Amino acid sequence: QLQLVESGGGLVQPGGSLRLSCLGSGFTLDYYAMGWFRQAPGKEREGLSCISASGELSSYTDSVKGRFTISRDNAKRAVYLQMNNLQPHDTAVYYCAAKCNPTSTNPVIFYSNITGQGTQVTVSS
Repeated sequence: QLQLVESGGGLVQPGGSLRLSCLGSGFTLDYYAMGWFRQAPGKEREGLSCISASGELSSYTDSVKGRFTISRDNAKRAVYLQMNNLQPHDTAVYYCAAKCNPTSTNPVIFYSNITGQGTQVTVSS
C-alpha cells in the first residue's frame, strides 16, 4: 500500500526553525521527484518545493526561497524540508507529495494526489 507519512511539525516562535520529514512506503520513492506543499485555513494549496529523483535539481516558490531547503535520502526513503526563519504567515498544514516538477517555480507543480496526512506547523509568539 502506497503511503507517505509526514512528521516534525509543531509550535515555534517567529524566527525559529523546524525540520519536516516524510517517509515513503509501498512504492519506489527514489523513482520520483518529491516535494512539499502547504495549506492554511481558508487559503489555496501552495506548492513550496520539489526535488528531483536523484536530488540534483530542486526548486522553490518565492515565498520560501532562501529560508527553506529540501533534501532527500533515497536509501531511507525519506524527504526532508528544513525551514528556517519561520514567520506567522508560514502557519499551515504541510504535506509531502510525489511526482512534481523540480524546475517549476511560482507555483511548484505537482502531478499527482499522492500525499500524506500532513503535519501542522504553527508559528506564533
